[in-house]
Amino acid sequence: MAARPTWQGHLKLSLVTCPVALYTATSSASHVSFHLINPETHNRIRMVATDPDTGPIDRSDLVKGFEVEKDEYVLMDDSDFEKVKLESTRTIDIDQFVDEDDIDRRYWDDPFYVVPEKGVGAEAFAVIREAMKEAGKIAIGSLVLRGRERQLALEVHGKGLIAYSLRPHNEVRDVDDYFDDIPAVKADPDMVDIAARIIGKKAAEFDPTQFKDRYDEALRELIKAKQKGGKTLVEAPEPDDTNVVDLMAALRASLKGSAGSERKAPARKAPAKAPAKTTAKKPAAKKSAKKAA
Repeated sequence: MAARPTWQGHLKLSLVTCPVALYTATSSASHVSFHLINPETHNRIRMVATDPDTGPIDRSDLVKGFEVEKDEYVLMDDSDFEKVKLESTRTIDIDQFVDEDDIDRRYWDDPFYVVPEKGVGAEAFAVIREAMKEAGKIAIGSLVLRGRERQLALEVHGKGLIAYSLRPHNEVRDVDDYFDDIPAVKADPDMVDIAARIIGKKAAEFDPTQFKDRYDEALRELIKAKQKGGKTLVEAPEPDDTNVVDLMAALRASLKGSAGSERKAPARKAPAKAPAKTTAKKPAAKKSAKKAA
């Protein structure tokens, strides 16, 4: 397996224990990222820690501060953080089992693949996995990851397990704070019926391979065009708000046009030629300058 494990330890169910490794199940490496560049020199800008009174300061000399009031901080150094650091037990203890529907979707967070280490632990892992599959339950456990305690929800997936970190209760905002002010509007039954028929016509199998970041793709096209000396413009106009008076007409038109319709990507203008390239290269005279990372 090419990826490096995020965590290694043991999975424990009562007296049954097996060595496992956690691997991050998602990646953001494909996202387009940028560096800050000085357009005059094409040098990459470096951020320097600066004290407004004394000037630049080495980051190793800094401590962290928690703001308790405006411009008043409680200072914390490494020794302070050591005092509250949780002991890494290197064990995922399964404390209880619940139905999947019992876990509010707002609590699900980052997914990890749970893989048994090769050797004698594989059989114990298979016992835990098959028992969970037979019970049809989600296991709830905890572990210490990067100095913080995380609650986990583990579910069977094929030959392995997927563990989702769960958000703490105090991080999930109360839905009533946002939904209480939604006006109580009685929907017209005929309109609801038409909307339901539109939903039926658009029913499909879930296919995540069709999900694409069109903004990210447009950025890549623009970067390629600028490398070749041109530029690409992408237009994505926002749809007009539905006029309440025309709501029934809009629903009927949607029903008529929904059959066999497919979502189309926004039209793009043809790349326009430009006289000069804009690729960030060092000026010829600056041979001693460091290469941008």
